Amino acid sequence: MKEWPGSGFPREAMEEKPNNSYMFPTSVKEVVSLGWDYIDVILFTGDAFVDHPSFGTACIARWLQRSGYRVAVVPQPNWRDDLRDFRKLGAPRLYFGVNSGAMDSMVNHYTAGKRLRHDDAYTPEGKSGQRPDYAVSVYTKILKELYPDVPVVIGGIEASLRRLTHYDYWKDELLPSILDWCPADYLCYGMGEKPMLELTRAIEARRNPREIRSIPQIAFRMTGKCKIPDALALHSFETCRESKEAFAENFRLIETHVNMLHPATIVEPVGDGYIQINPPFPPSTTEEMDAFWDLPFTKLPHPRYKGKRIPAYDMIKDSIITHRGCFGGCNFCTIAAHQGKFIQSRSCASIVREARKLASMPEFSGNISDLGAPTANMYGMGGKNPELCDKCRRKSCLFPAACPNLDRSHRQVLDLYRQVGAVKGIRHVYIGSGIRYDLFLTENGFVDETSRPYLEKLILDHTSGRLKVAPEHTEDNVLGYIAKPSFKLFERLRVEFDRICAENGRRTSLVPYFISSHPGCTMRDMENLSRNPTLKGLYMDQVQDFTPTPMTTSSVMFWTGIDPRTMKPVFVERDPDRKRQQKSFFFKKEKGHFQAKKRPHVLQLRKKS
Repeated sequence: MKEWPGSGFPREAMEEKPNNSYMFPTSVKEVVSLGWDYIDVILFTGDAFVDHPSFGTACIARWLQRSGYRVAVVPQPNWRDDLRDFRKLGAPRLYFGVNSGAMDSMVNHYTAGKRLRHDDAYTPEGKSGQRPDYAVSVYTKILKELYPDVPVVIGGIEASLRRLTHYDYWKDELLPSILDWCPADYLCYGMGEKPMLELTRAIEARRNPREIRSIPQIAFRMTGKCKIPDALALHSFETCRESKEAFAENFRLIETHVNMLHPATIVEPVGDGYIQINPPFPPSTTEEMDAFWDLPFTKLPHPRYKGKRIPAYDMIKDSIITHRGCFGGCNFCTIAAHQGKFIQSRSCASIVREARKLASMPEFSGNISDLGAPTANMYGMGGKNPELCDKCRRKSCLFPAACPNLDRSHRQVLDLYRQVGAVKGIRHVYIGSGIRYDLFLTENGFVDETSRPYLEKLILDHTSGRLKVAPEHTEDNVLGYIAKPSFKLFERLRVEFDRICAENGRRTSLVPYFISSHPGCTMRDMENLSRNPTLKGLYMDQVQDFTPTPMTTSSVMFWTGIDPRTMKPVFVERDPDRKRQQKSFFFKKEKGHFQAKKRPHVLQLRKKS
């Protein structure tokens, strides 16, 4: 047996059957305790390692493990010392995987006012400063310097949403694809189980580069000119840097293809070559979704953190994810760009199995904190006629009006709530994720016969004191730029909400989310919001200033002053003092104004940011 680490010992020689119940090793001692003499894949991440399906690193590690690969994880490596964290496990047999964690490292580090945050929910005890700015690039450069011949695959939110030319709010400039300034070999975008397994098998089989570059849902940098005849050719990065119109045109095409079932290969020239983005795998089937979750997650932080609190874990430890994707199409949101527009739901049986496992855990209190996803009540929803969805190019199934082909019945989600609530050991099932009230309401009433029962069930049985919803603004002109329905729909919601509470003697509160300084929003719009009579008496504790993040329509508007959907000018408030003034309307104490608390900066996993 050859000496570990980095021996290159062939996996085919492994005699024992894969053991899929172990916690992934993070140190040499832990690797030795498993009796390993090689590691197939080493994953570097900017987060503390939590073996829970809400954390992408755990999802990929468990999925690769299921196929017999030996995976180790290096969480939050120290990049400022002698780089011992990058050296300690040696070279993997196949490749290094790198992500920044569950958030873009810049969003994790800085407020909308570009002030450094003092805590980090994804680090033990909330300690800040445990990952670098632009973490994916920093980690990759170190690994390539130490191990130049070992492939590096980048993924996760930071890599995925920077895969093409994008506006960087923190540098206040346009940046090329991360593949142009990060020496990675491949980028896996979106939800990565299928592409990462296919890429792992290809690297193991030593397939030639041309075969590897045909794998769906990966991106890479090439020199020369692209020879794919039917590729979608974008303006070059250099053209976009010189022309904001070109950048807006690029984004309009990118966004259209992100929301199609059968998008083209995307090619964006940069420097002496180009970035190629292969089309994604088809949306996952229910059987595939079940397979992703029916893995031996411990649902616990790694034992190395014994006695230490990880705030993000505390927020999601008693939660269950029901599906992926969102067809809401909000302009400031990146969910569709990462998870896809089309809803990919787990089976009710799989979710119930997870609920039973959760109920059996010693520290479980009996309350599921969140049975949901990016938008909780989209579970099981889709087009009535799949053939129409197959050809659809709409970004949103709900804006500017609900698609007539969209089945908005809440029958499946109501049945799910009933079955999970019946699991022995579960006292309450709360819905902590956001909901879309335009899925069950119109300005004239309820959508169908399942709509009022859903809202009633949500308020009476699945809301822990406060029902949080996101109208985002009161002024319809601003809502048009956000891609949210008219505020009249929220007015209707409040009527129905108050009626249900009154009929049942409940004191549940309705809490709306709002946003300031979004492109298209003026000082007058904020004043009108603060004086809207519908908000009288509501508890306003969810308020944020708009932060431009990579790969959103709103960020493109912020940088260009152009609405990429229409290519028409849009007002953008960029002055920091006036941005603060816009937000100050949430805190005025004069008669007729409301008071509010700041929205917590921590972005809960799977919640809309």
